[in-house]
Amino acid sequence: MLEASAEVAALLEWGVAAAALPGQAESGDLYLVRPIAGTGRAAGVLVAVVDGLGHGAEAATAARLAVTALGSHSHESLLSVFERCHQALKGTRGVVMSLALFRPADSSLSWLGVGNVEGMLVRADAAGQIRRARKALLTRGGIVGGELPRLKPEVVRVAVGDTLIFATDGIREGFLDGLPADATPQQQADDILTRYRKGTDDALVLVARYRGRTRTGR
Repeated sequence: MLEASAEVAALLEWGVAAAALPGQAESGDLYLVRPIAGTGRAAGVLVAVVDGLGHGAEAATAARLAVTALGSHSHESLLSVFERCHQALKGTRGVVMSLALFRPADSSLSWLGVGNVEGMLVRADAAGQIRRARKALLTRGGIVGGELPRLKPEVVRVAVGDTLIFATDGIREGFLDGLPADATPQQQADDILTRYRKGTDDALVLVARYRGRTRTGR
């Protein structure tokens, strides 16, 4: 799940914080950060957060299968990746998940979600500091491995300093309130988990700040 490659580091600064439901040995909330190969350098970075339905061993098994499928097919389109995961998860309890693909060539972010893994894009100001302007990922109802809805990725422009946050439903709403703007992505993920973890389910927060090519307009 962890990709500490130079290709990822060149495009994203990121951090993750997670906790299993108290009393459980493993979590059904997992993630993937993976560079997409290009000519001479990474063409992009795929960021994914997966939540196996429920909690416990069966949820963790479904989540691991999803992450394996994501890793094997990360070079394909987001729609194809969802379908690959859907096929791999048939017969399991299934997962909900949100994906985002950063592409520095055109300073774009493509994202797509099924279920209730919340996604927020927080815009940076001209100095690269987080400001209040934000955009939410519009997810579709369904279950990957169960009933997959008709999907269409949304593409938005990103600038250096823009920050993506994915959070599973083990995190309470409103987690952007009081988020320290000058903190690193890892510090922000830790802060959200500490202050907004429900404690009644597995929980995971992933924060990814874009370092790629700047642009002149939104």
